[in-house]
Amino acid sequence: MDQVLIKNLRCRGIIGINPDEREKAQEILLNITLFADLRKAGESDDIADCVNYSTVAKKVQAHAESARRYTVEALAADLALLCLAEPMVTKVRVRVEKPGAVRFSESVGVEIERSRAD
Repeated sequence: MDQVLIKNLRCRGIIGINPDEREKAQEILLNITLFADLRKAGESDDIADCVNYSTVAKKVQAHAESARRYTVEALAADLALLCLAEPMVTKVRVRVEKPGAVRFSESVGVEIERSRAD
């Protein structure tokens, strides 16, 4: 299956369970892989036949910055549903990370895969 990649999309939002995490927005790093059949887009060279990654990026970024989720798991599930709402997308892989959330680590997070069949 063909893939559209959105790599290292940075957002700032409320995410976490601790009181300080509920008050101040923190950095959230998103990586999204959209699975779709891109043959028609490759042949036609027409944007109408493509997955509009700019639109998807704006939607997931806006949601991540406004959702105020407690867990990265819940935010990842939200974002997967948003991505699957795109007509051409049949499957999605979403990684949500919180840089600096754990001392001595670059980041921590989760990665999930969802499909229309789920």
